Amino acid sequence: MADAGLITDTHGVKRCWWCGENDELYRNYHDTEWGFPVTDDIRLFEKICLEGFQAGLSWITILRKRENFRAAFAGFDFHKVAQFTVQDVDNLLLDAGIIRHKGKIEATINNAKRAIELQKEFGSLAAYFWHYEASPEQRPAQADYASISPIAQTELSKQLSKDLKKRGWKFVGPTTCYAFMQAMGLVNDHLEGCFKRDAVLEARANLKKNLLTQS
Repeated sequence: MADAGLITDTHGVKRCWWCGENDELYRNYHDTEWGFPVTDDIRLFEKICLEGFQAGLSWITILRKRENFRAAFAGFDFHKVAQFTVQDVDNLLLDAGIIRHKGKIEATINNAKRAIELQKEFGSLAAYFWHYEASPEQRPAQADYASISPIAQTELSKQLSKDLKKRGWKFVGPTTCYAFMQAMGLVNDHLEGCFKRDAVLEARANLKKNLLTQS
C-alpha cells in the first residue's frame, strides 16, 4: 500500500505516522531534524545520550525536556560533562526538569569521557559514527517500518552497539543505537511518500559531495 505508515494533514501533506497529527513540537522535529545528516560532534553526543535517557520511555517525553537536559549537561559539551563530579550527579538527581535516573546520569558522564577518547582516535565523533552509515539496501523494508511496532534494530546498529560497549560506553544497546542512526541521518527511514524523504536523500547526497570536495 503506497500510503502505509503515513498520516495526511489538513493540507494534504503526508508524514511518517510516528510524529502524530496534533503535536506541533513533534511534527516540527520530524520536519526539520529527524533523518537529516548530522556531523556536529556536540549534537551527535547529545543525541546518543538522550536516546539512552529515552530507554523505557517515549521520545516525545525526552523532546519536551530537551532544553532542560541541555541546561543540565552544559549543552552536551562532552569535554565539560566529563568533568562532572559526584556532587553534580547529586544535583542532577534533584533536577525535576530532566529524567532523574542515576544510572543514566552517570552513564552520560562516563560516555563523555569515552567520547573524548573517540575524538582523539578518529579525529571527531562524526568520523567514527559515519562509518556506520546505512546504504539504501540496508534500510528495513517499508512494511517493516510502517507499523505501530516497527523494526527496532538492524545488523549495523548491533555492530555499533557492540563496538561502543567494547569501548566502555553505557546505555547504548542496539535499539538505542538504531534510533540514534535514524535521527542523525545515518539511515533514511522517512517512509516512501513522506514529504521529507527526498529532502533527506538530497541532504545526504550533498554531505557526501562536500566530504569528497574537502578530501
